Amino acid sequence: MHRMMREAMRHGGRGFGHGFGGRGFGGRFRDDDEGRGRRRRMFDGGELRLVLLKLIADEPRHGYDLIRQIEELTGGAYAPSPGVIYPTLTLLDDMELVEAADSDGAKKLFAITEAGRIELDANRDAVDALIARLTEVGEERQRTESASVRRAMGNLKAVLMNRLGDRDLGEATLHDIVALIDEAAQKIERL
Repeated sequence: MHRMMREAMRHGGRGFGHGFGGRGFGGRFRDDDEGRGRRRRMFDGGELRLVLLKLIADEPRHGYDLIRQIEELTGGAYAPSPGVIYPTLTLLDDMELVEAADSDGAKKLFAITEAGRIELDANRDAVDALIARLTEVGEERQRTESASVRRAMGNLKAVLMNRLGDRDLGEATLHDIVALIDEAAQKIERL
């Protein structure tokens, strides 16, 4: 049995593709887990393997491209680490589900094999659910970020309405308020 397969089985059959998420590389995906504040893994078992297989079936890809594609699907909420992606690619190659295609410089491009297509077709429902889950994470992040911006703008509006409604507001204070708003706008524009 291949060393990676033995390693995967030693970890309860989970294989590669668990224990990452969150912001950037590594980390974990945060999930409220029914309000208890626990974290859960983005992928269990062979789920990462199926996601990579699907993305490679769409077009030949190298490891970094797979990381970026998953990060894009999740709206930046999750990016698997290279330490998880590359061993999974090696496993897929050893299982003859993908093969190295023409390289793009130093980066090894992977293409799906016929056996990989059969595996993907056999797991079509699971693959569709996984891609939907990644997309949902991205949509949730977008909703959360939009809600945060709206909340902050609401706070600013409330404070301004309260402060500007003050009859004792002096001309100097009004100029200070305008300067602060202009400064914030300029800083946001430079982001």
